[in-house]
Amino acid sequence: MPHPQSENPKTDPAGGLRAGNRALSVMDQIRESILGGSVVTGERLNEVRLSRTLAVSRTPVRAALQALAGEGLLDYAPNRGFTVREFPLDAIVDAYEIRASLEGVAARFAAERGLSPEGRAVIERSLAAGDRLLERGAFEAGDLTLYRGINGDFHDTVLAASRNRMLGEMIRTCHRVPVSSSRNIVAFEHRDVRRRHDDHHRIYEAIIAQEPWRAEMLMREHVSSVKGSLLRAMAARNKEQADHMDRL
Repeated sequence: MPHPQSENPKTDPAGGLRAGNRALSVMDQIRESILGGSVVTGERLNEVRLSRTLAVSRTPVRAALQALAGEGLLDYAPNRGFTVREFPLDAIVDAYEIRASLEGVAARFAAERGLSPEGRAVIERSLAAGDRLLERGAFEAGDLTLYRGINGDFHDTVLAASRNRMLGEMIRTCHRVPVSSSRNIVAFEHRDVRRRHDDHHRIYEAIIAQEPWRAEMLMREHVSSVKGSLLRAMAARNKEQADHMDRL
């Protein structure tokens, strides 16, 4: 894992102030290791080893592990500590397919009921931030964390605009399969992100134009396309791991 980022708070590209303290930085790094496959399913995460690797005390490491367990990425058991949770492929696929339907409904409700001025401002900032991120043509260190905020802000704001508590609870249930959460980015290739971000622009345009059925269709297709990107990334990773084992 790389060394932790700066402890100073910083403004995220979507315009909100996200905590930039050491605990969050540690959490981001551990999360990327889990989602990136460098920490394998069932592996125990040792606080002492992680604190040495990340050059921080055990306190922020412990806080990060507890937060990631809350997200569903880790399991905790007394006398065993934190281990990486298993994500069966069929559960991930099911969660994405259900999310596609539910978030489609959220987009339809948002188009019917309208965005608040605050919600509109958040989405417009996230769209502008994504445009800037993609302008360079290639990603740099730290861009994944930035994009997670951009993507999460967009989806969270559309859901909030649906003004439907039950729908929100159902979508959060899908997010308990962590790889399917809009804030956990597994497939992070420039081409895929370009397509996803263009989708965000189109969905927003449909919501602003008060075209509920178009907004729903676009959101359903968007979440389904993310599922496809994820499956391709997982297949490539599995092949790479198999090739590595063959060379041993």
